[in-house]
Amino acid sequence: MAQQPGQGQPEQPKKDYFWFYIAGLIIVVIIGVLLLKGREMASVPYEAYEETKKEVEQQLKGEK
Repeated sequence: MAQQPGQGQPEQPKKDYFWFYIAGLIIVVIIGVLLLKGREMASVPYEAYEETKKEVEQQLKGEK
């Protein structure tokens, strides 16, 4: 007996990937923030700041 349209196995519902997209977007944003923060921290010249601070302290000690 041939199956008529609308009878037989019910159609499987389509999978909802909404939360996978949201989770992926959150992960991408977190990684982006960490990369940008790392790049910003690398550009700060801490060594130059420390050297300048030492020179200023030496000059202040010499003036006293």
